[in-house]
Amino acid sequence: MPELPEVEVVRRGVADHALGRTVASVEVLHPRAVRRQPGGAAELADRLIGRTLVAARRRGKFLWVDLLGPDGDPDGAVLVHLGMSGQLLVQPAERPDETHLRVRVRFDDGRSELRFVDQRTFGGLTAVDTVDVSDGGGPELLPTPVAHIGRDPLDPRFDLEAAVGAYRRRRTELKRALLDQTVVSGIGNIYADEALWRAQLHSLRPTARLTRPEGRRVLTAALEVMGEALAAGGTSFDALYVDVHGESGYFERSLAVYGREDEPCLRCGTAIVRSSFTNRSSYWCPTCQKVPRKSRTRPRP
Repeated sequence: MPELPEVEVVRRGVADHALGRTVASVEVLHPRAVRRQPGGAAELADRLIGRTLVAARRRGKFLWVDLLGPDGDPDGAVLVHLGMSGQLLVQPAERPDETHLRVRVRFDDGRSELRFVDQRTFGGLTAVDTVDVSDGGGPELLPTPVAHIGRDPLDPRFDLEAAVGAYRRRRTELKRALLDQTVVSGIGNIYADEALWRAQLHSLRPTARLTRPEGRRVLTAALEVMGEALAAGGTSFDALYVDVHGESGYFERSLAVYGREDEPCLRCGTAIVRSSFTNRSSYWCPTCQKVPRKSRTRPRP
């Protein structure tokens, strides 16, 4: 599943190639791509045609494009659900359709078109209303399905101390807290493991026992690792995650623990361990990341 750096790479591509353009037509080639739209393909087309794309924005792992109506007033947004294999591509109109093309958006300038490609059909596009969630820093419109999502560490208004305090008030384990998008958004399974390794903290560390310096350390580590991943174009484990030009990221080569089971820790040389975590996996170093005393159980394969 794409995480913050991967979504930000796509957002930047849309911002560079699709903004300021007015939608001329919308073609839906698979109904699952618009299943979140109450009125289906017809409603999506009705809410997009004639609208101008004015801003590509993101909060955490959520991506959307603000719309301007024919009258020049804000007119909601189109929310992009990338799912597990969604790709938002900017392609020349003459280029042959991709095998898993789901939605095509053409513009009135007749130049490149925006294509949503999704092999597994878990993602899609949805035209939604926006709501003002300003918190004293000026107006801030978010799509209604995203209004409950917390700020991410790359957000200029992100409050590190408030986030650390929110974690310490939780009664859960540290990795679960990191993945809670309502507190701090954008951190997914890959970057949680990487941040925990950098901060030398175990995923099972109770948040109630987290010190403020530890909280700052792990969130700073998350900011650093996601910034480095963004500079590398994101993390691509297969051909499904790409930018708007179909290019893969290469941060996979720089991962310290994720996906490196039995390989030596880059810091101490101990073999990296993989243990089960909900329906996913956690990767960690048993020397650098000590298991909390009350949680000292043998890692499950």
